[in-house]
Amino acid sequence: MSGLTVALDAMGGDFGPQVTVPASVQALLQYPELKVILYGDQSAITSQLSLLNQLHHPRIRVVHCEHVIADDTRPSHALRHSRGSSMRAALDAVANKQADACVSAGNTGALMALSRYTLKQLPGVDRPALVSAIPTKTRGKTWLLDLGANVSCDADTLFQFAVMGAVLAEQRNGVSPRVALLNIGQEEIKGNDLVKRCAEMLANSPDINYIGYLEGDELYSGRADVIVCDGFVGNVSLKTSEGVANLFIGSIKQAVTNNPLKRLVAKWLFNDLFESLKQLNPDQYNGASLLGLRGIVVKSHGSADISAFSNAIGEAVHEVKRQIPTKISDRLEEVLLERHY
Repeated sequence: MSGLTVALDAMGGDFGPQVTVPASVQALLQYPELKVILYGDQSAITSQLSLLNQLHHPRIRVVHCEHVIADDTRPSHALRHSRGSSMRAALDAVANKQADACVSAGNTGALMALSRYTLKQLPGVDRPALVSAIPTKTRGKTWLLDLGANVSCDADTLFQFAVMGAVLAEQRNGVSPRVALLNIGQEEIKGNDLVKRCAEMLANSPDINYIGYLEGDELYSGRADVIVCDGFVGNVSLKTSEGVANLFIGSIKQAVTNNPLKRLVAKWLFNDLFESLKQLNPDQYNGASLLGLRGIVVKSHGSADISAFSNAIGEAVHEVKRQIPTKISDRLEEVLLERHY
């Protein structure tokens, strides 16, 4: 691919252009083929570009937008009143083929609703899923979905999530991904009816390398490349994990902060541990994808710093290069045809 364009909601997130603009410049340095379109308040965006001496960057275009969708805006309200907003304009750019992908750190519910409205779902997809990579003790990546886009799901929807997650993992990891269902036990009798039904569907699908159930304590084990669950379970699991990681890291820092000797000894004794703890930093895995749409949309977490938002742009670039929506559509067509016969 000779070049690609990413549309950025420059106003989304806790910090808006103070993060999104420098992150864009950082991403442009990393990806020479990349162009970005920054949607939002032109004055605020150009002010940041000027501070960075990038006001006339040949691969940056600024499009002024009058409005910003607030974090507390209901998705239904966002659908009715999104015209003129930076988020809607960035999504429209993808829908109109002016950009190859959209990245936003804005309101998740609004982004989901507007993405479905502007881009539509792929054939065979009932609901898009929010997916992100999480670290593992084997220093690889596991893809977890859904992370909150769909609070409740039926077995067919979970099955679609498994197919979509497997395609993404295959394209990113380069191997046939192992797919598991997150459950309250590994035994076949465990779980509710919809999880059992999905397990049966996955076990009978030759295109899916289904390995069975995984319990919560195995999320980071590296035993599976794709872990599937509904959005309620996925979101709680991810947020709980981040909370525990922050508690652990904070406790270690507090224990050594006020004592130089402890800091020196800790660095000497636990250097490997500190390197491992860096893997728990969610910023390096920032960039949750909305899978199942006819275009590429990546959601950055709202508190992302410059490096984290740049990582989200990088995720969009990788998905464009690998044509993830097309590959998901092709795989779903194959799987659904096999199930039909």
